[in-house]
Amino acid sequence: MEPVELYLHHAEQVVTCASRGPKRGPGMAEVGVIERGAVAVRDGRIVAVGPTTQLDGTFAAERAIDCSGRTVCPGFVDAHTHAVFGGDRAAEFELRIQGASYLEIMAAGGGIVSTVRHTRAASEDELVRSASCRLDEMLALGTTTVEIKTGYGLSVEDELKMLQVIERLDRDHPCDIVPTFLGAHAVPIEFDGNAEAYTRCVIDEILPEAAAWYASSRFAAQGVPMYIDVFCEDHAFDLGQSRRVLEAGIEAGLKAKMHVDQFNNLGGVPMALELGAASVDHLDVTGRAEIEMLGGSGTIAVPLPAVNFNLGMTEYADARAMMDTGAAVALATDLNPGSAPCPSMPAVMAIACRYQRLTPAEALNASTINAAHAIGAGDETGSIEVGKRADILVLKAGDFRHIPYFFGGNPVQTVIKRGRVMSL
Repeated sequence: MEPVELYLHHAEQVVTCASRGPKRGPGMAEVGVIERGAVAVRDGRIVAVGPTTQLDGTFAAERAIDCSGRTVCPGFVDAHTHAVFGGDRAAEFELRIQGASYLEIMAAGGGIVSTVRHTRAASEDELVRSASCRLDEMLALGTTTVEIKTGYGLSVEDELKMLQVIERLDRDHPCDIVPTFLGAHAVPIEFDGNAEAYTRCVIDEILPEAAAWYASSRFAAQGVPMYIDVFCEDHAFDLGQSRRVLEAGIEAGLKAKMHVDQFNNLGGVPMALELGAASVDHLDVTGRAEIEMLGGSGTIAVPLPAVNFNLGMTEYADARAMMDTGAAVALATDLNPGSAPCPSMPAVMAIACRYQRLTPAEALNASTINAAHAIGAGDETGSIEVGKRADILVLKAGDFRHIPYFFGGNPVQTVIKRGRVMSL
């Protein structure tokens, strides 16, 4: 028999989410259920997956886990987070309850700029400690791969500090991390609302330092891409400024992403598609014409429904229309201290099913294989396939649909990261 470190067997369902690329259209409803399934793991990689009756007797496992009555599925991939930050914005939560809008709070000097003040004041070690606690909670909730953005530094020194924190987290925390440079997140107070002057600063000063940092980082050495993102929105960056930032990042060797159509449609989707962006995120006010453009593109649409829920909004991105036009759709938490203080991918899936009309199968694919492709990790994780990292969850229930069906708790019994059974 073949020696393996881990053998999961007799699972009620092994849900593979297997796909050669991101799932789209009718394919998003197919999750690849193997009944009474089994998975074998060696050297942190999946070496076999199939019915238990076929795999039993093939492997000599150091550790075997009987998954009777349980579901085995891929670890969740959170494709859009701001998980490194200082302070909190609980006071703004109260202001919103009392009727203040997110953009009004931003215009009054709160919002992102408030978090910038706290993040600049925090040391690198303090940011590592606080972000590690968030990642611990995310991992316990089933997230095994995380994208993390900068964007709360907004100066050369503080953006580099955030990048160094992200690198330390990737080195020391079990979660795999993909970095994104979001220097164009907001206009810092020292630029006195002058978005044009700050745009030039991002392009001429901060971006070159960030790109040089990436070239010598562990991410580049391991072939993990770094992305460049921009917040294209009122009180942030207009379409022309957003284009210049993204084009400069692409020229520097980074891959493009874009915050678009969260509150106002400034025309960001067509521009992002023209630039070959890996994803466009938010999409709350994206029009029908642009949705159809997404359906014919290779760019992944990433609605962020925890934001809408937290802001008390009644309208959500039309993810149903996006899928029906053939777009590849992913989900993410947008974990941040202001608009989405939510670490839970299961909660995001539950919101998406209820308010955006995703089925549980579509929500699971959007939270695993499609999310992995949105951050350039689809060849490594996001599905249970031979050769991929053994990023696997054992769920408490024997039906994957229980992830969004029973909402508000943690559906995960066991997290397996790179073949290692985590003690959480």
